Amino acid sequence: MRRVLHDPAHLPLHGVNASRGWEHQALARSAPQALMQRAGLAVAKLALALRPEARRIALLCGPGNNGGDALVAACALAAAGKQVALWRPADQRPPPPDSAWALQQAQQAGLIPCTELPAQLQADLVIDGLLGLGANRAPEGWVAAAIELTNRQSAPVLAIDLPSGLHGDHGHAAGAVVNASHTLSLLTLKPGLFTAQGRALAGEIWWDELGMPCPAPAETWLLGPQALADWRRVSGPRGHASHKGSFGDVLVLGGAPGMRGAVMLAAQAALAAGAGRVHACCLDAATEPALPRPELMHWPEALLAHPDSWRRHVLVAGCGGGASIGAALPAVLERARRLVLDADGLNAVATDAGLRERLRVRGGRGQPSILTPHPLEAARLLGCDTAAVQADRLGAARALARALDCCVVLKGSGSVIAGPDGACAINRSGNGRLATAGSGDVLAGWIGGLWAQQAGADTTATTQALARAAVYWHGAAAEAAPGGGPLRAAELIEAMHALHAAPGTA
Repeated sequence: MRRVLHDPAHLPLHGVNASRGWEHQALARSAPQALMQRAGLAVAKLALALRPEARRIALLCGPGNNGGDALVAACALAAAGKQVALWRPADQRPPPPDSAWALQQAQQAGLIPCTELPAQLQADLVIDGLLGLGANRAPEGWVAAAIELTNRQSAPVLAIDLPSGLHGDHGHAAGAVVNASHTLSLLTLKPGLFTAQGRALAGEIWWDELGMPCPAPAETWLLGPQALADWRRVSGPRGHASHKGSFGDVLVLGGAPGMRGAVMLAAQAALAAGAGRVHACCLDAATEPALPRPELMHWPEALLAHPDSWRRHVLVAGCGGGASIGAALPAVLERARRLVLDADGLNAVATDAGLRERLRVRGGRGQPSILTPHPLEAARLLGCDTAAVQADRLGAARALARALDCCVVLKGSGSVIAGPDGACAINRSGNGRLATAGSGDVLAGWIGGLWAQQAGADTTATTQALARAAVYWHGAAAEAAPGGGPLRAAELIEAMHALHAAPGTA
């Protein structure tokens, strides 16, 4: 059994259809009821480890196999001396064979499920075995009432496979959904546990393959500290004879009047990431604004008319660009060798078909682009609303990457990194401390700073690997930074910089 968010490796994620397919195969390869016995015992083992002092354990059991797993767990917990109480809806139709067997076992052990829900659960631990993978629409009736009852009580909640009501693919809940303290994912890890509402609702996430690893290729990967190790291996140590020119140049373009801070944060992040030289170009600046660090350099806006002066730089465009960024983008999209497009740069592309086409054809010319939209910016690019993006974050990121032939970082809880080849990853690092002004500008600049150091030709795979490393690094810094409350963006840069000295840091 793995404690997922502390595992050092990338972990494979399988969606609902693939997970159900593997469950059916695993059942066929196992003796009757053997798989459900292993699942139920895994639940009981984790429950005893999490709350060894618990005397009263309440289990809410649905009519399907998720409920069967909970019934097996109930028998094991009762055998361990716990006071067990069960609730299960009155049968509307015959349960699946394994679930029917589990119900019979519970009854033979003297554990008779109640059908009428109480006003409150008197328990030290609650186990949610209502739906699991069975959630394909908003919960109704008895199950919805059981979810609401679970969320009203104060004891910790252990969800089996998924918090009931949470969609395993999208991390979206259409109606009532369990707010779990812990979730034990069985056989496979589901992507919905790690993005959208998933992390907030699943609590601490555990994984037990039940001795039957899924042989199907991962549809998506969950990023671990390996993302940083991979980047460090490719970038290598700084040689004794190296100089600032060895680590590339970054030009950060944006910072229209009233939004100068955005371009300054991105430029500082690129510098802290390790770029050799970093220039900041503030749009519509009558005079040169003060730079926050002496290592940064101004780039006169007039020089944008001479692409040969900047086309070999990594361009980070759009941070605080306002309406002014649109005029600079045609040349940038045409000539920049490597481009990180953020914020107002994305908004300009969303409203201009010509800019959109210029962006799309870059990939075919060997000029890679990394886009860093938040959900609203992604919605503008896709011509939908934010709710639609959040209801299927992986689908939205993949759709953008395909349509614009680029790497897309869809920011948010469980940031999604998608490539035009369909490859997809979900970032597991980070927390709510990143929900603060300027953290997105820092990420865009950090991507640019890492990219400037990456020598050689760009491929789809290397571009995605670099984006994954930057996104994981961004979240890991928020986890490692001292203090509490929102993490101010300038402090985030310093926290990210500190991780240079900690190759094994997660």
